[in-house]
This record gives sequence, structure tokens and C-alpha cells, in this order.
Amino acid sequence: MTNRRRHLATSAAGALVVFGALASCGTGSGTPGTSARASASAAPASSAVPSESAASTVARTDTGHADRPGTRCRTAELSASVGRVDPGAGQRNFPVVLTNVSSRSCTVYGHPGAAFVDGAGEQLGPDPKRTPGGAATVTLAPGDSAWAGLRYASPGVSGARTASPAALLVTPPDERDPLEVPWRAGPVPVSGNSSSVFITVLRPGSGP
Repeated sequence: MTNRRRHLATSAAGALVVFGALASCGTGSGTPGTSARASASAAPASSAVPSESAASTVARTDTGHADRPGTRCRTAELSASVGRVDPGAGQRNFPVVLTNVSSRSCTVYGHPGAAFVDGAGEQLGPDPKRTPGGAATVTLAPGDSAWAGLRYASPGVSGARTASPAALLVTPPDERDPLEVPWRAGPVPVSGNSSSVFITVLRPGSGP
């Protein structure tokens, strides 16, 4: 009789455990474990679908500055020259011209670098200041040119201290190696009053 009672008690306890487990799973009211919360919060934000504004920003970035590494003109693909002076109102203005001498089309964008140097290659005066302006990608087919305006106040008018460069170094946009152009236009301002030299963005053609 005692064994029968123990068997019934054991069966009843087992039934209660099973019922409790089923009730807990069926209601869905249990609190998620810590590891589940951590997994959900660790999901990268980038998995969300991009908004329309984000997509259009990417598109604008792609079409704005078209100077991708595959299309940009490299220094070795260009030649540089300086056009004739265009004097006016106490200013001296020169077109600095880059010409595509390669067999492929390439692009330039923005300001070229420029520096006057002496016969030993030492720079004379500070770097030219970049004038603000609407930069645009210029596509150069083989033989085509783009130019930037180089200008400074005539030293005879400004009274600036001058030096006579041996060359003008011209560096294409986004490149590091310059092209050397012999300078034959006389003294340039290097310090003192109104000694700043200015350069514009590149635009199609070989001069104004």
C-alpha cells in the first residue's frame, strides 16, 4: 500500500512539472534571456534599408567629382606650358596650360599646383593662393588642353620685392609629380606689399 501511494505521488509531481513547462511555453510571457538581448542590440545599423535621401546622396557623390583614379590625368600623360602675358590694370595674367599628350581620354578637376623656383630648384616666394570658383571636371581627349589663370600685381606698381625664377613647376590636380616650365616672363613678386600670386581652377581650352 505504501509503495502504491509513493508511485501515485511521484506521477502527480511529474505531471505538474510537465504542465508547468507547457504553460510557460504557451503563454509567451517569459522574459528573453540576456544573450538574446545582446544579439539583437549587436545587429549592425547598416542592415537597415537605406532611406531615399541617403540613396540620393550616394548618387550625387558619384556624379559630382568624376575624377576617379581610372580617369584622372596623370602627370606623365600631360605637358605644361605658360601662355603670353595679358597685362591690364596693374596686373599680369598668364594662362597655365595642361595638354593631354597620351593616347587616352582623361580628366582634370580643380586647381593645379604651382611654384616658382630658381636655378637650383629652390622655391621663390609662397605657393600661389587658390581663387574660389566653380570647379568642374574637364575631359581631355588626346591633344586637348585645359588652362588655369595665374595672376599677380605688377611689381613695378605694387613695390613688392621680386626674384627672377628659372622655372614654374606645375602639378596636375591630385598628382604629386610636377611638370617644369621654363619661366621667361621676368621678375615675379616674392614678398612685401601686394606680393600674393593667385591661380584659378582649370577650364577647357588654352586660354581666355
